Amino acid sequence: MLRLLIAIVLCLLAGCASIRTSRVETLSGEAMGTTWTVKFVRPKQSPDLLELQRGIQQQLDTVDAQMSTWKPDSDLSRFNHAAANSWQTLPPELFGVLEKSLALARDTGGAYDPTVGPLVNLWGFGPGRKTRTTPDAASLTAARARVGWQHIELDRTTQRALQPGNVSIDLSSIAPGFAVDQISQYLQTAGIDNFLIEHGGELRAHGHRSGNEGWRVGIEQPDSDDNLAMIVVLNNQASGSSGDYRKFYELNGKRYSHHIDPRTGAPVTHALASVTVITDDCITADSTAAALSILGPDEGYAYAVQHNIAALFLVRTDDGFSRTMTPGFEKLF
Repeated sequence: MLRLLIAIVLCLLAGCASIRTSRVETLSGEAMGTTWTVKFVRPKQSPDLLELQRGIQQQLDTVDAQMSTWKPDSDLSRFNHAAANSWQTLPPELFGVLEKSLALARDTGGAYDPTVGPLVNLWGFGPGRKTRTTPDAASLTAARARVGWQHIELDRTTQRALQPGNVSIDLSSIAPGFAVDQISQYLQTAGIDNFLIEHGGELRAHGHRSGNEGWRVGIEQPDSDDNLAMIVVLNNQASGSSGDYRKFYELNGKRYSHHIDPRTGAPVTHALASVTVITDDCITADSTAAALSILGPDEGYAYAVQHNIAALFLVRTDDGFSRTMTPGFEKLF
């Protein structure tokens, strides 16, 4: 699923007005079905902005060409349509992301599952025809039979993955974070040491915006385009968010989230509106936020505390939203 990541808006607040913005450059574009923005402090040896723009775009396009489920000619789409019991050689980047996604699936007991694609499609949130009807029992049983991260086998030596047959992998809850990390690596190689990357709501900061000040960003309040839940400062950190308030539909008075729990085969029913994770790299922040959004406010919080994850949970209540931080999140601020 091309997961609509919760927008963490770049926060250029009054408190940032003293920043010497003349040294901050901004590049932006579109990729992977969403937008990207890179803000960076211009180094003494000024880079070629056009070349930098092209380099950033190339990083994103490479990830998209490998991991998109919307492109029929992507490496991932070819794997998904490969013959049963066939070993498929994968590009190193795709293999690494798949390996990490399977490790997270194992660790969360299948709450996070990169093979959930058939269920995502069945409920109308994937590529192809959009449905607005509740799946019948037979269709649901058939889709659930195709889901299960345990079906995927990897061979590290040959960088191959086994397609057991009719299994569809979806990496849209981890690939954007990986793309941000790729941009981060590219920028540092290009001599850019102080920057903030935003891609579809996923963020990674490096260095400082001015002096010793980190990069200030705002975490969006669910169901609002203008209000912020809080402001955080990223210091060589990444942030990933996931929520249910931008991609859903209502049917007969019931709300259906795009977050599908592989363990039940249906959209989640808990009250978690959004969760934000802050960690060292964006692939971890992105995928962990997705996992916590499935686990929910109680099971997800317990998992985050157990694994020392810095996470902020925003939960719907009758009076609006409650805010819960893990100890790891509180320590950051």
